[in-house]
Amino acid sequence: MEELARLTGFLPIDDASRVAAARRLAMTAAREEGLDPASIASAELVATEMATNLWKHAKNGEIQVARLSTQGWSGIDVLSIDRGPGIASIEECLKDGYSRTGTSGTGLGAISRISRTFDAYSEPGKGTVMLARITASPPCEGAMVIGSAGRPVSGEDVSGDSWAMRQEGEISVFIVADGLGHGIQASEASAEAISAFRTSPDTNPSQLLGRVHRALRGTRGAAVAIASLDRKKRIVHYAGIGNIAGCVATPIKTQFMISHNGTAGHEATHFQEFVYPFPETSALIMHSDGLSTSWNLTAYPGLRLRHPSVIAGILYRDAGRSRDDACVIVAKESV
Repeated sequence: MEELARLTGFLPIDDASRVAAARRLAMTAAREEGLDPASIASAELVATEMATNLWKHAKNGEIQVARLSTQGWSGIDVLSIDRGPGIASIEECLKDGYSRTGTSGTGLGAISRISRTFDAYSEPGKGTVMLARITASPPCEGAMVIGSAGRPVSGEDVSGDSWAMRQEGEISVFIVADGLGHGIQASEASAEAISAFRTSPDTNPSQLLGRVHRALRGTRGAAVAIASLDRKKRIVHYAGIGNIAGCVATPIKTQFMISHNGTAGHEATHFQEFVYPFPETSALIMHSDGLSTSWNLTAYPGLRLRHPSVIAGILYRDAGRSRDDACVIVAKESV
């Protein structure tokens, strides 16, 4: 059974001492991913620079570190999220020598150079979300590009929300699980759902959901949704129990998908599957009820073209509910 606490890290940057803590968080995750010493050093530098920028400019920002072994390859994502003053021009800030605080001005430029992937989205007066992806090798050609964001509710060390994905040829299968309540027992329930998902040979969401439901008997139960994306046929098969939100976001509209009431492991009588078109340039978005569904991608000019981790970070920041665990994933075919 995998524990979410070993797959992600969440760190508010609310004190100068948190800069060193962010460095250690990234270093530990990079080591556990089996990265080489140079990549580990890059992860430490990226986290240090991001956390330093948050403390200097945003005060109440946060760093999230996600392990890419959840996607079948080695590496980490370091995500910086804030509601600070924002950046008028990311491109200008990436130039060495640019500084608003009298420093050498090499921070963002260094981050972008040593990262396998760097992306950011900022609006003046609203804040910034910034991604640095550190890997020892590039991803497999043609693989889905996936990003995530999340955290446990305040006062808990582990989150009851978790997610996972599997790749079966042209089919990408995703699960989001929200263990009932908060804390250790909620985390154990969602981890059991992820374990059943990973060990099942099925790619059919309704069959997978039934298997997860049976595996969760004896736990406190969870809201669970599973999406199977067939890129060749350009369709998504979707099945869900409980209040997990899933949608296909196209350039024209956002199509929310249907889940049934109930709790996996307890109250579930049937597992109905629905099929939705997945046009080119679409994004698959799934999240727990730690985020409201009132978000609208069109309110963020150009956001849908950004990296999925940046999109996930923006939705998490602006639609998150403070009194619940939160988890959001975004998947696209390209960036």
